[in-house]
Amino acid sequence: MIYWGKMYEATTMLDRIWKFPLVKRIFGHRFIKFGTVGFSGTIINLTMLYLNQESLLRVIDPPETRLHVSLSIAIFVATLSNYFWNRWWTWKDRRGKTRHGFWVQMAQYFAASAVAILIQYALTILLSHLMYYLIANVLAIIVAAVLTYLVNDIWTFAVRRS
Repeated sequence: MIYWGKMYEATTMLDRIWKFPLVKRIFGHRFIKFGTVGFSGTIINLTMLYLNQESLLRVIDPPETRLHVSLSIAIFVATLSNYFWNRWWTWKDRRGKTRHGFWVQMAQYFAASAVAILIQYALTILLSHLMYYLIANVLAIIVAAVLTYLVNDIWTFAVRRS
């Protein structure tokens, strides 16, 4: 009986937390779409990096230079793909209602992504002094993803004011 009482209290507390607008904004269906797009971008990034390193850019020497070029292309292609998918799917309901057009939104999206990369990098380095580096990186990815989502929701894909 005590078990069910605790479950009810936890459910009631979660219901109260869910009513906060910021919590709804972060963890709503749009954030799930954003995460799905981000996951697909990770697959694209890894695939492009592998193909560039092992095949397409094999002629570039030294290998360190090839890695820099391969990684730059992989990040660019993944970010571009993420922008298209987020614009087309995640924020589809805002098409035609946003403040800016395609090119400005793309620049804003790339800027938000660059800031997210810096945040992830800095947090990983900082947290790795306190915990295992892979756990630090996962936590940094989560923080950067939430912040990037909010920036894109509020700035990149913002609805124009009437």
